[in-house]
Amino acid sequence: MKSYAAVLSAPGFSIGIECNADEIAGIDYLELRAELAPQTPLAQEAVRQLRAWLKDPRFEFGLPLAPAGTHFQRRVWDRISSIPAGQTMSYGEVAAAIRSGPRAVGNACGANPYPIVVPCHRVVAANQGLGGFARQRGGFLLDIKRWLLEHEGI
Repeated sequence: MKSYAAVLSAPGFSIGIECNADEIAGIDYLELRAELAPQTPLAQEAVRQLRAWLKDPRFEFGLPLAPAGTHFQRRVWDRISSIPAGQTMSYGEVAAAIRSGPRAVGNACGANPYPIVVPCHRVVAANQGLGGFARQRGGFLLDIKRWLLEHEGI
């Protein structure tokens, strides 16, 4: 079981934050659970920024993220980080922008360790369907993706 530096509540789910003193190591969607007060100053700042985003989905994050992923995954995450709140791109559009394939983009989105901050929920299927989310095709995580998009007015 992961050790979180903080857990905060969101509508219908919780958000777990993993970090050390200097960098966010991961953010996880969790089944609803009790909040855990931030254990470090960085966890406190992450909670502050996530709460600001929950109030205003146009909030722009400024958190130090630990280096993660392959070179290709980082290219995908950089591209999806530039999708403005309230907008989406299809897996194919992201793939075309970085000269890759939609399936590879989907896999990179599924491996994203920083959801919400790196907004992989803004990547959808070509027909504007939800597609997958966090390597899932249904259930709890897809419900979260639906909520995240609705929260941003999509």
